[in-house]
Amino acid sequence: MADRSKGFMRDEFVTYAYILLYIALSSGQIFFNKWVLSSKEINFPYPLGLTLLHMIFSSVLCFLLTKVLKIVKIEEGMTLEIYVTSVIPIGAMFAMTLWLGNTAYLYISVAFAQMLKAIMPVAVFILGVAAGLEMMSCRMLLIMSIISFGVLVASYGELNINWIGVVYQMGGVVGEALRLIFMELLVKRKGIKLNPISLMYYVSPCSAICLFVPWIFLEKSKMEGNGTWNFHFVVLTLNSLCTFALNLSVFLVISHTSALTIRVAGVVKDWVVVLVSALLFADTKLTIINLFGYAIAIAGVAAYNNHKLKKEASKVPSETPADGESISLVSQANTNTER
Repeated sequence: MADRSKGFMRDEFVTYAYILLYIALSSGQIFFNKWVLSSKEINFPYPLGLTLLHMIFSSVLCFLLTKVLKIVKIEEGMTLEIYVTSVIPIGAMFAMTLWLGNTAYLYISVAFAQMLKAIMPVAVFILGVAAGLEMMSCRMLLIMSIISFGVLVASYGELNINWIGVVYQMGGVVGEALRLIFMELLVKRKGIKLNPISLMYYVSPCSAICLFVPWIFLEKSKMEGNGTWNFHFVVLTLNSLCTFALNLSVFLVISHTSALTIRVAGVVKDWVVVLVSALLFADTKLTIINLFGYAIAIAGVAAYNNHKLKKEASKVPSETPADGESISLVSQANTNTER
């Protein structure tokens, strides 16, 4: 009995450790990206270049883990037709999301960017209805209205609003919503399930190519003109490694708990980012209206998550995946695109 109790306590400790690791990495990566892009010490105001570096690093590391060291096995079932019709669009939207989201940090504060991201369920729902994946209902319409109202109030309370940054951030939200729609279509219509390493193995090269083309036209000449090729190798490598570690932490949390836990942890992380950014960055000035509006939006997001999880539970028996088991792409929605 004592051994069983110790085993339970050990499992509980490991679970909470993974959750804290996810919150720390997710929050830290957002602050890290903001610092790299905006600080005078690093002098690397190139969101396209930074995102491209992340995707190249992820592609190389996934290749080493799966093909060279063979630590992780690539899931089977991928075909050329699925890759062209599903993976490439997901990779393109992933690239768009990270590029526009990182660019927004050059114009608006981390806290305000996080508040605008709360509108994500609204974009996903509207596109889901258009794609035939969601059904319009009075309850969902109410939830979407609450989230939208909260974001509007939070935006109204922003003291130094920069509309260029808002446009970039909302573009990133649309890109992420489209990515989630494509992922859901991939799961529902193709029945493909991938663990995070397999997912990044397929998606990262596509995203890198999609980012490389605009980088040549938009940032390459600027970087050459400013002599930025002599960048901080250690800092940018560590930044890319943190991005990769974040994706692994998502896998660990879902493997040891459930999709509900990762979503709740995500809400906690959002508040951590908003509040801590006010202490770290001079461009963050939180107001009572800001926080009030964001609280309304988060309440709507929590209601949305609860509705989605009940809907999923009614369709499929609730089971917690074992270590190493494949996790559906939809279960990872909103968890592995921090920027």
